[in-house]
Amino acid sequence: EVQLAESGGGSVQPGGSLKLSCEASGFTFSIHEMSWVRQAPGQGLEWVASISADGEREYYVNSVKGRFTISRDNEENHLYLQMDTLRPEDTAMYYCAADRRGVRRGQGIQVTVSS
Repeated sequence: EVQLAESGGGSVQPGGSLKLSCEASGFTFSIHEMSWVRQAPGQGLEWVASISADGEREYYVNSVKGRFTISRDNEENHLYLQMDTLRPEDTAMYYCAADRRGVRRGQGIQVTVSS
């Protein structure tokens, strides 16, 4: 059973930074592409970023390119999302996911960007 647990969210002012972490268990983490998805208030799930199983390839939605960095540690079964230059429109519940659609995702962690 896929189990994903996010941490590291919170509130930050525009222009600030946060780093999200995700601890994975219950499946062979090192052979799966992993993703972050988010859901803003009143909106559907939005794919944010993905990283290949070996960590060599990264993919981002246009709105976060150059500001967010996805990474992973296959030894520790952890996925990360470094978020810099945060904007109010980045406010959302962020989910670690084992697929790009977010079907297999964790419980989520709130990120709020506000002055």
